Amino acid sequence: MCRTLAAFPTTCLERAKEFKTRLGIFLHKSELGCDTGSTGKFEWGSKHSKENRNFSEDVLGWRESFDLLLSSKNGVAAFHAFLKTEFSEENLEFWLACEEFKKIRSATKLASRAHRIFEEFVCSEAPKEVNIDHETRELTRMNLQTATATCFDAAQGKTRTLMEKDSYPRFLKSPAYRDLAAQASAASATPSNCSLAEPSHT
Repeated sequence: MCRTLAAFPTTCLERAKEFKTRLGIFLHKSELGCDTGSTGKFEWGSKHSKENRNFSEDVLGWRESFDLLLSSKNGVAAFHAFLKTEFSEENLEFWLACEEFKKIRSATKLASRAHRIFEEFVCSEAPKEVNIDHETRELTRMNLQTATATCFDAAQGKTRTLMEKDSYPRFLKSPAYRDLAAQASAASATPSNCSLAEPSHT
C-alpha cells in the first residue's frame, strides 16, 4: 500500500505506470520487436512491488557493467533499440545469434546454422555484416569446415569488445537511458513510501 501519498505529486500506481511507459517509449521509438523475437519484449511487474523493485534494480544495473546489461532481457531490448538508432544493431544481433548457436546439440543443425550465421553476419557484403578484421573473418570461414559450438568465438569476441568500448558508453549517456535510470533511482530510493503491491484484503 502507498503511504504518505500527499507528499507525492502522483500516486504510486501512476509513477509505476509512467516508469513502465519510459522503457516502452524507448523501445517503440526504435521500432524494436519487428524482427528480433523475444529481444523486443520487456518484462514489467505491474502487480507486485518486488517485481517492480527488481525492475528498477535491473535498469540501474545496466550501467554497472556490460555483462549485467547483456544478462538482462530488458537490457538487451533497450540496448538493441539504441543500436537501431545508430544503425549498428547487427553487432548485437550477431552476438545473440552466437549465444543461441552455442546451445545447439545436433551436429547437423550446428553445421547448417553456422553457415546461415556466417552468410548473414560474417562474410563480405553480408546483409548484416559485422565490423571485424579480415583475419578474424577468414579464421571464422576456416572454422566452418568443421563447425563446432566455438567456431564463432573469435568473431563474437571482437564484436562484443567493439560494442563494450564504443556503443555501450554512448548508450549510457543517451537521454533515453539517463531518463529511465533517473526514474529507477527515484523508485528504488523510496521503497517504504511507495510500495507498489496491491492492497491485501482481510
